[in-house]
Amino acid sequence: MRIVIAQYDPAWPIRFEHEREQIVSALGERALEVHHIGSTSVPGLAAKPIVDIILVVTDSADEPSYLPQLEAAGYELRAREPDWHEHRLVRTPAHDVHVHIFSDGSSEIARHVAFRDWLRTHDDDRALYERAKRDLATRDWPTMQHYADAKNEIVGDITARIR
Repeated sequence: MRIVIAQYDPAWPIRFEHEREQIVSALGERALEVHHIGSTSVPGLAAKPIVDIILVVTDSADEPSYLPQLEAAGYELRAREPDWHEHRLVRTPAHDVHVHIFSDGSSEIARHVAFRDWLRTHDDDRALYERAKRDLATRDWPTMQHYADAKNEIVGDITARIR
């Protein structure tokens, strides 16, 4: 699988706002928090052109409380990971928006937001991360998950500095 890394696009935050409005409209108060995360949330950072979002709900394992409304809004269930923070993933039919659903209080929420905020304010680490992503994108990967897993070392190095 070829990974495409695109130059930063100022349309990405606009797309996030559109999707945030869709999610909140579908769920109302059940959408406790909605965060733009991932590389598309960092101004100036090249990224796969997929807008990543974290949706926080009371209990992500309680799919009947939110999934039918998200599906009615056009999102497709892509993954259930009950053994990893009760994570659920829905995406748009075009696969250009991924919504990661976590329960309120999950440590993954703070981890993703802290990483995003760090890259927004630390030019050296943002550049380091971009170089690593571009290097990894030159390789052929069996799946997108293999590429994501290959970034774990650089993500871990940067995360250690955040702490």
